[in-house]
Amino acid sequence: MKLFPVAVEWRAPRTLVAIVLVVGLFLLPLLAGDDNSFYVKFATRVLIYALAAIGLNFILGFGGLVSFGHAMYVMLGAYAVGIPVQHGITSGYLHVAIALASALLVSALVGAVALRTSGIAFIMITLAFAQMLFFGAVSLKEYGGDDGLTIATRSDFAFFDITNATALYYFAFVAVLLALYLSWRAVLSPFGLVLRGSKANARRAAALGHPVFRYQWVAYVLSAIVCAVAGVLLANLTQFASPSYGAWTLSGELIVIVILGGIGTVFGPVVGAVLLLALEESLPMLVEATLPDYKSNWMLLLGLFIFLVALLLKRGVFGSLRGGK
Repeated sequence: MKLFPVAVEWRAPRTLVAIVLVVGLFLLPLLAGDDNSFYVKFATRVLIYALAAIGLNFILGFGGLVSFGHAMYVMLGAYAVGIPVQHGITSGYLHVAIALASALLVSALVGAVALRTSGIAFIMITLAFAQMLFFGAVSLKEYGGDDGLTIATRSDFAFFDITNATALYYFAFVAVLLALYLSWRAVLSPFGLVLRGSKANARRAAALGHPVFRYQWVAYVLSAIVCAVAGVLLANLTQFASPSYGAWTLSGELIVIVILGGIGTVFGPVVGAVLLLALEESLPMLVEATLPDYKSNWMLLLGLFIFLVALLLKRGVFGSLRGGK
């Protein structure tokens, strides 16, 4: 089996940007020096959001399905760590298995219902299910309810100790690389071609004999599973599980990340996560240093940036570059 399903345009702007960013992310902990530095923890959060956005992009970017409830799978992944740890179960492999099983079960049900519709109805159904799970988590008083659940210890993966911040960072880094590669392979496979074809014209794809519903349903389930893994990593980073991880605002933020980076591109979600989270972190400090009287209005600048990208770079920052995926 070939490692690369198609010839890679190594000198294409997209490919060069992707290589530079991946190398930069790989070297970041080494350059930061301090294992528990702010930069390592912040970059880990960026990678986790990028992983969740890669999952969402699989159905949003390549399937044309706007899900406003994908944060619920991040929340499921987080509670798959928090609840077992509360009962003394620290095995990371079991945490991942619970996260995958719960995401598979919920997404199979939600997808089976939501994919019977399209457009606004699909968006509202995914949002409705997410809100139901959100308030379900709030009602779990024995696990913190609305206040969330503190996780006493990180997941134990036996031979791979993620109690170390740098180790957790590289764990997330490898997860993102694996998700990118599998997404790339899937998009270029016959499955991916049908999925993209159904995005362009679902009726025509069905008329050609392709089981469009089945393809979209599988894509939805796979995207949910990736988000659940991101939830497992997020819980280990923050050592906290909260209903807020499943809020519609996080689903909206993931959509912004996908669109900002480049909807329908494999690497776009990583670029979008880096840009959005870096701006959210740096703009408050920048405004406070230059215009202290307006430090609470930093989101105006963030909104302006997103507006300009949407106006001038309709395919997103990474998507507007030529060549590559």
